[in-house]
Amino acid sequence: MDFVLEVADHFVLDNLYAKLVPAAAFLPPPTINGTVWEHSAWQQLVSCLPHPPFQYEVYRNYPEQFSSPVSAWPRNYIPRQCLSLIVTTLVGVHLLYFLFSTFSYYFVFDHEMMKHPRFLKNQVRQEIVMSLQSFPLMMLLTLPWFEGEVLGYSKVYSNIDEYGWAWFFLSIPTFLVFTDYCIYWIHRWEHHPLIYKHVHKPHHKWIVPTPFAAYAFHPLDGYLQSLPYHIFPYLFPVQKHLHLILFVGVNVWTVFIHDSDMVTGHWLENIINGPAHHTLHHLYFTVNYGQYFTWADKAGGSYRKPDSSLDPMLEVKGLQAEKETVVPGKSL
Repeated sequence: MDFVLEVADHFVLDNLYAKLVPAAAFLPPPTINGTVWEHSAWQQLVSCLPHPPFQYEVYRNYPEQFSSPVSAWPRNYIPRQCLSLIVTTLVGVHLLYFLFSTFSYYFVFDHEMMKHPRFLKNQVRQEIVMSLQSFPLMMLLTLPWFEGEVLGYSKVYSNIDEYGWAWFFLSIPTFLVFTDYCIYWIHRWEHHPLIYKHVHKPHHKWIVPTPFAAYAFHPLDGYLQSLPYHIFPYLFPVQKHLHLILFVGVNVWTVFIHDSDMVTGHWLENIINGPAHHTLHHLYFTVNYGQYFTWADKAGGSYRKPDSSLDPMLEVKGLQAEKETVVPGKSL
């Protein structure tokens, strides 16, 4: 997140904070031609805010040293960093959610699935509402991890030469294997009866999910399943641009496996825990807990191979066939 914050500061936040929390608000009112000019109402208001030590004398006596208005909250001020992370994270997660879920909903998801008997009334709206309600708390729970990265406590690095190209590429499968195995157990533990009804059950409200269900869960559920992604850069070095790409990729994959797709018979289904596997998880609850791969489920005895006979679309087609059946002497 340090890279995201750096970009946001450069293009937007430096100027925004200079206007919202200007350094001038903490200086004595200027005197022009013997007249003392009062601060604006906004400056008087923000002058009550806490702020770090600032070179006010330099700013007042040598303003030409500053090429643009200056904020009393510099980039390294922790309250500013936290506030900036909150805003950028919320904006980012909403953009990712609506961009990829909407694309998948209109171009991948089979809308015939909405005729399934277990598809809820107004389900898409319910999925979106639950997601939007969950985002703020999930973001607050995640904030310490992001702030730790910004403060330099993680092993996120900038220069590839620090660890070399070999580790740069090796860190990708390491990330996938580490997070997949951790999520497998977190997800499986969430199905324990003592935990399930309090944390994970809301997500299983969607027996036949749409892509908008990807984030439609209890905030604590979403946070717990995101923990491996936040823990990884504190245990393993990861290049900051690659880390961002992997993090975005995780969110895209999460949307992708919630499209209720049951394409089967391809060789990857024995390796990759894809949409068909996750569709079975929503239908049968206690199978296919993994995120990317099938190996953890196979080792843990929770693997169920996708089969065309398990496709929920068969039930939809069966109901349609019943409606089209003509009984002798009576049309249904």
